[in-house]
Amino acid sequence: MSMDQTNSIDAPSEETRQPLPAPAGRAPVVLQVLPALVTGGVERGTVDMAVALVEAGWTPIVASEGGPMVRELTRAGAEHITLPLASKNPLVIRKNADRLTDIIKDRGVDIIHARSRAPAWSAWLAAERTGCHFVTTFHGTYNIAGFFGLKNRYNAIMTRGERVIAISEFIAEHARRIYGLDPDRIRVVHRGIDLNRFDPNRVSPERIIQLAQKWRLPDGHRVIMLPGRLTRWKGQSVLIEALALLGRHDVRCLLVGSDQGRTGYREELEELVRRRDLVDVVHLTDECNDMPAAYMLTDAVVSASTDPEAFGRVAVEAQAMGRPVIVTAHGATGETVLPGRTGWLTAPGDAMSLAQALDRFLALSAEERAGMAQVAIEHVRTNFSKETMCARTLAVYDEVLGRPSSDV
Repeated sequence: MSMDQTNSIDAPSEETRQPLPAPAGRAPVVLQVLPALVTGGVERGTVDMAVALVEAGWTPIVASEGGPMVRELTRAGAEHITLPLASKNPLVIRKNADRLTDIIKDRGVDIIHARSRAPAWSAWLAAERTGCHFVTTFHGTYNIAGFFGLKNRYNAIMTRGERVIAISEFIAEHARRIYGLDPDRIRVVHRGIDLNRFDPNRVSPERIIQLAQKWRLPDGHRVIMLPGRLTRWKGQSVLIEALALLGRHDVRCLLVGSDQGRTGYREELEELVRRRDLVDVVHLTDECNDMPAAYMLTDAVVSASTDPEAFGRVAVEAQAMGRPVIVTAHGATGETVLPGRTGWLTAPGDAMSLAQALDRFLALSAEERAGMAQVAIEHVRTNFSKETMCARTLAVYDEVLGRPSSDV
């Protein structure tokens, strides 16, 4: 919101709110709300949770503006309702609140779970009107700049849940420090990945060969990959500078990701590659639709983000595929990477620190790489599966409803 639009969004105070009792004799109904179902970690977590609710015998509903992931949702047996929930217009937010209020009453919704700020305002209003339980997921640090603290007031809706799910300890600490959120209301539930998809034993040699040919990778060279959209804070330029400091031309580096219309930044990177005499080393590709094969084609994966990652899905996916990771030492990386065992931490924005980590990786023997791979795979399977994420989220729902904890 560009002005104090939250002043026009009023609702009863938390003290006057009368939450619904836990449902008796029927399956609980959970309504998740988010802007759209296009692509991304928020969207993937929403679909995964809807599938888990179906499997647990609950009734899942998702409201969003729609997108290609709706088909996956409905195939699993969940209901999707199309609403303009991406809008930040206060009039649309109020109208969405009216619509969500009707849905809660008509469908007997027990919990409304908001996963993004604009939908959260509508969801909170609807929950206050109906007594429906309100849960939020804090997915990022959000932009806290703005006049008179208005941005913070807009963001703070994510702290109003009866329980606030943080996707990492880093995000939980951010919510406590910036918004004064009561630690007793926070539940940390790390994101989870699909271990059936990110399983090295499920990637055929043909898929790997196909990608190698597409990207014209020569045999006998170590391959380093930085996956991520081409945006400055993802640190592609830091990796290019690190490779220049490393001074080796017997490696290949893949920058995998779409520029999403940021052609100016892509041109900057291409010019930097030329200036550092790395044309034969660094290759910018578009986004890849077979990331498991891309990880298997790679010898090491880099996440050089200059801003803290709220979770860092790339590092987790890479470890699941048995690949060592080199990540910046801020955000949630300390929660997802075992330094010295599954990868290395480097100083944010520090090309020399990254070059030194690359040098350590390149010095590993085949036996050492195999040992790191096994530790990495077990680390992810133990801590970061989508099944674990869904089970812990369902436990939060049970807690809010006052039910014994369920298993997904």
